Amino acid sequence: MGEKESRNIILEEYQNEFLYKKSQSNLNIRFNRVAFIFFIIFTIALIYSIQLLHLGSSQPIDKVKKLTINKKNYRADIIDNNGNYLVKTVSSIDIGINPKEVIDKKKLLINLQLIFPKKNFSIIKKKLDGNNFFYLEKKITAEKYEQIMLLGDKSIKPEEKLTRIYPQENLFSHIIGQIDDDNNGISGIEKSFDTKLKKIKKPLQLTVDTDIQFLIREELIRFQTIFKNIGSAAVLMDVNNGNIISMVSLPDFNLNKRETIKDVNYINRVTKGTYELGSVFKTFTVAAALDAELIEPETEFFNLEKKLKCGKSTIAEYDNKIPSDLTVEQILIRSGNIGSVRIGQMLEIEKLKTFLGKIGILDKLDFDIEEVGEPIPFRWGKCKLATVSFGHGITTSPLQLAKGYSIITNGGFSIKPTLIKQTLVKSQKNKRIIKEGVSKKINIILRKIVTTKEGTAGLANIDGYEIGGKTGTAQKTTVGGYEKFKKVNTFVAVFPISKPKYTLVVLMDEPKTSLDYVYNYRNKKGSFKGTPFNTAGWTSVEVAGQIIEKIGPILATKYLEVN
Repeated sequence: MGEKESRNIILEEYQNEFLYKKSQSNLNIRFNRVAFIFFIIFTIALIYSIQLLHLGSSQPIDKVKKLTINKKNYRADIIDNNGNYLVKTVSSIDIGINPKEVIDKKKLLINLQLIFPKKNFSIIKKKLDGNNFFYLEKKITAEKYEQIMLLGDKSIKPEEKLTRIYPQENLFSHIIGQIDDDNNGISGIEKSFDTKLKKIKKPLQLTVDTDIQFLIREELIRFQTIFKNIGSAAVLMDVNNGNIISMVSLPDFNLNKRETIKDVNYINRVTKGTYELGSVFKTFTVAAALDAELIEPETEFFNLEKKLKCGKSTIAEYDNKIPSDLTVEQILIRSGNIGSVRIGQMLEIEKLKTFLGKIGILDKLDFDIEEVGEPIPFRWGKCKLATVSFGHGITTSPLQLAKGYSIITNGGFSIKPTLIKQTLVKSQKNKRIIKEGVSKKINIILRKIVTTKEGTAGLANIDGYEIGGKTGTAQKTTVGGYEKFKKVNTFVAVFPISKPKYTLVVLMDEPKTSLDYVYNYRNKKGSFKGTPFNTAGWTSVEVAGQIIEKIGPILATKYLEVN
């Protein structure tokens, strides 16, 4: 082998050795990079897994229900006639803090401010400086709950609870009522059905309709801004079974706020409020005399005085234009005071008293909620007979008024107003307490009060609904007498009057006249701007007419009677 060839072999071997070593070095570098990247991914995955395990152990809000649903403080849900939720029991978490266990107060305050930026932290700081446990947030949201638990401070104490939520807020406040902090009912259905709600698992179903309740409340609120009344009430009831479809009292309150309501203006005016309701009582006087077979609608009364003296009091017609000669029908259509007194005198005390007792006017009503007013007791006498005959000196609630009108228009059958939906057995029939034929005679007159120009309720003559009804305007009582300018205006509507299905009572507490409101006449052409008189015919009747226009289509589609 030559020298040149030997050199080539050595160089080639050297080069091969060099190339091999270079390749081995690249492999090591690549391996180290892969290992490093794998380590980073593994670390991130480990941190993420730990966080998931922590969050999984914190029992999110949506899982709390399964853990607490069998607790003793569970209460059944409440739904309306169509299955819409009025009240629902849900799981919630309250967050408390034990200042004795706080790790770093300054750091905790900073973190809490980031989570709850709208809270007053000057108060919270004072509480943290103390030693007593306190609640930071009740009914915390799932998002806030996760944020606060991730702080990892052992002083933070979550408490799982069952609570009530009210999706409709103010809409059924007087019907549903309230509960206390221990989940015990303290008013309304929540109180009167407290034991049952704690026992049953299925929702308690009411007779009320959320859509109709909403529309009626909206109209009452709208007209409260027009007539500036301090409150109002409306109740819609099925005349044949007493089912209450709607019951609204204003002002109302948001059940979710759990506020203590002490202002008497927030009473349930439909059930708790008892008022002198005025001329709506005249229908009862006429019905009682018809039931006693003392009169007929065409019976005539001649030479009716414009004024009557009774003891120290004087009874007068509200309108001097009322004729002196009137039939029974005309007395009721024109709402005559003196004619009503004469009919009452024919009845005498016992007959009128017995009739009012039969239809549930004189005594406290047995009802589904405890907030029920009691009519003011009085001593009967000749003068009291005279005043009661036209609705003066006797009190009752709007709900009792609705019950009374339902009985005298439904054929004379007794009913019991109710908020609780029940399955009725077809063989069960309500007892007749008024003679057959009385309702038919009364209903014809009630229809004429709405349709004739002499009637006081023309603004309620809504096409297609065949409304009958009666107005009542009464001065509010005060110590030793009556308030001249403070009134309670009421209208009772029954429709369709040829085959009664619904009774609607609308009451306005201390309404005022409006200079700007435009009335569109229903029983004649034209319109009128400004309220001419502060009477039921210009206030409560207008409100009732507007209500029936809004709810009529719903009633026609949802509650058609199946024959």
